[in-house]
Amino acid sequence: MNRRQRNLTTFARVFAVAGLMAGTGVTSLYAPAAQADTWPSKPVTVIVPFPAGGGTDAFARPLTAQLSKQLGKQFVIDNRGGAGGTVGASIAAKAAPDGYTLFIGGAHHAIAPSFYKKLDYDIEKDFIPITVIAQPPQVIVVNSGKVQATSVKDLIAYAKANPGKLNYASAGNGSSHHLAGELFKLQTQTDLIHVPYKGAGPALSDLIAGQVDLMFDGLGSSSQHIRAGRIKALAVASKTRSAAFPNVPTAAEAGLPNYDVSTWYALWAPKGTPKEVVDRLYAETTKALNNPEMKQIWLQNGSDIPQYTPEQFAQFQHAEIKRWADVVQRSGAKID
Repeated sequence: MNRRQRNLTTFARVFAVAGLMAGTGVTSLYAPAAQADTWPSKPVTVIVPFPAGGGTDAFARPLTAQLSKQLGKQFVIDNRGGAGGTVGASIAAKAAPDGYTLFIGGAHHAIAPSFYKKLDYDIEKDFIPITVIAQPPQVIVVNSGKVQATSVKDLIAYAKANPGKLNYASAGNGSSHHLAGELFKLQTQTDLIHVPYKGAGPALSDLIAGQVDLMFDGLGSSSQHIRAGRIKALAVASKTRSAAFPNVPTAAEAGLPNYDVSTWYALWAPKGTPKEVVDRLYAETTKALNNPEMKQIWLQNGSDIPQYTPEQFAQFQHAEIKRWADVVQRSGAKID
């Protein structure tokens, strides 16, 4: 064998060994890395479909902070307000179903299907329900400087004596605040003017400033302002008094026996998100909600800790869609 042949043989052996390493050694290096690349391996975006300062934020921010601690990756809130929460829902529905975009919405999204004629998403078909994260009652709150009512009976009496003179703020057309107001009008036969905002935060700011008269708000966003005396709570729309505000009567005690309206906030993932991610997300969210510090925050915001499995949440969501469709139809509620 001459020198040239020996060099070619040596090159062939080296090439073969390199090929073997590429096919085995390098693959074995990647395998552990691939196995370690479990969710979440990077920050997670959580779309909240209302501006900061509203009821959704009151529960979403503590929850995402706790999930960040538990999972070692940041859960970052992205506030996308507009159209009663449907703008943010539409964005979330179109996000990549990889577990790195989640959605926290609420009762508004059970109302939207019967309220908006055209939605480019379906809350039941385009999302995977994870769990309900909070379920505080609605509360009837007034700017006491503008509305001289110390009870629901006073409010009803004034509204009937002055039809069309009182206005109420909401988090937007088709929001739970809007439909709670329409239900109130329906049951009391009063005429109130609806003033929609892009979220509960801006609505509350104007209520406190006296730009609007009253609001049918979720207790989560109103609680701090009630405690500070900026607004006055006339009644909570639940069967029992709130542990956070034991001196505030229920709507039934205040003279509205059938006015039972709770708002709720929940966590969804876009359709197609891997089951392993969904299962872990549900487990970690349940763990977060049962953290003692979180329980205290929820109590201060007027909510118990809900206990919904994904399957129970799906059933609850479907029932809520039917319930609010009936209210929309009976009240004739429409976009203002």
